[in-house]
Amino acid sequence: MTVYGSFPGSRPRRLRTTPAMRRMVAETRLNPADLILPAFVREGVSGPVPIAAMPGVVQHSLDTLRKAAVEAREAGVSGIMLFGVPEDAKKDAAGTAGTDPGGILQVAIRAVKEEVGDELVVMSDLCLDEYTDHGHCGVLDAAGRVDNDATLERYAEMAQVQADAGVHVVGPSGMMDGQVQVIRDALDTIGKEDVSILAYTAKYSSAFYGPFREAVASSLEGDRKTYQQDPANLRESLRELALDLEEGADMVMVKPAGPYLDVLARVAESADVPVAAYQISGEYAMIEAAAEKGWIERDKAILETLTGIRRAGAQMILTYWATEVAQKLGGARR
Repeated sequence: MTVYGSFPGSRPRRLRTTPAMRRMVAETRLNPADLILPAFVREGVSGPVPIAAMPGVVQHSLDTLRKAAVEAREAGVSGIMLFGVPEDAKKDAAGTAGTDPGGILQVAIRAVKEEVGDELVVMSDLCLDEYTDHGHCGVLDAAGRVDNDATLERYAEMAQVQADAGVHVVGPSGMMDGQVQVIRDALDTIGKEDVSILAYTAKYSSAFYGPFREAVASSLEGDRKTYQQDPANLRESLRELALDLEEGADMVMVKPAGPYLDVLARVAESADVPVAAYQISGEYAMIEAAAEKGWIERDKAILETLTGIRRAGAQMILTYWATEVAQKLGGARR
C-alpha cells in the first residue's frame, strides 16, 4: 500500500519511542511519599510470624516492628498503619483489649513513636474486630446484631487511648453510622485536636479480605454485610463521603482499591480533602501467587497496579509493598 503525504498526520507513538521519552511525558508518577505501610504486631511473640496467605508479610514482634518502621522511614514512605493482634485469651464480647492503655496496639504505637518520632506518620486501625471473640467490628445486641450506637461508645474510648499513646492519625474502619463525629468529639474532649481522622469512607464487603483475617487472627463467623458496603453500589459511597466530610474527616479512603477504581475516581473528584486507597491483602496475595507460578512478572505487576490506583485519584496508597516499592523508586532521602 502506498502512503501519500503526511498520512497519518497525528502520531502518538512519537511520545513512546524510548524509556526516557516515556518517563518524561508520563502523566502519573509514583513517589515514596505516596505510600503507607500497613503492619501487624502480635502480642506475646519474640520474633516475626509469617502469614501463609501473604508471602513476605509477617505478624511483627515489637522489636521487628520497630525495625520495619525505621526501614519504611529510610525508604521515604510517609506513614505506617498499625494493626494489633492480641492473645486469644484477651478477646471478649466487648473487645476490651482494644481500649486497654496497655493493649498491644497502644504499646505498639508507643514503640514506633519512640523509634521514629514525627518522621513517619503513625496511624492506627480503630476497630474492634481484632479484639472481639465474635470477630465483628462492634458490640452485639441481644439478637446477635452489631449495635451501631453502643459500638460508637467503644470507638470513642479507642480513639482516646490511641491518641494518648501518641498516634498521629486514627483510621476508623468499622463502617458504623456517625463514627467520624463521635471520634472527633472524643478526641477534642481530651485536648487531642491535632490527631487526624482517616475515614474509611467506602469500605466494601469484599471477597478479597481473606488473607487479612489470617493476619489478624480473626474470630469472625458469618459476614459483615450489614455494615460494610454492597459491592454493587457506587452512589452510596458518595453519600458516605458527604457524611464523613460533614462530620469532620480530615482524609478519606476507598477500600479495596483495585476492584473499586471507579469508586475511587468519583470520590477523588468530589472530595476536598486528601484521598487514600487501600490495596488489600487479597490483591497482594493474588499477585504474589501468580508471580510464584511464573504467570506474571511480579515487579512490573506491582508497579502497574499501584500506578493505576494513583491514576484513579488516590493521593495516598496503603500497600504491603510500600517499603519495597519506595526503595526501588529511589527513596525520598537519596
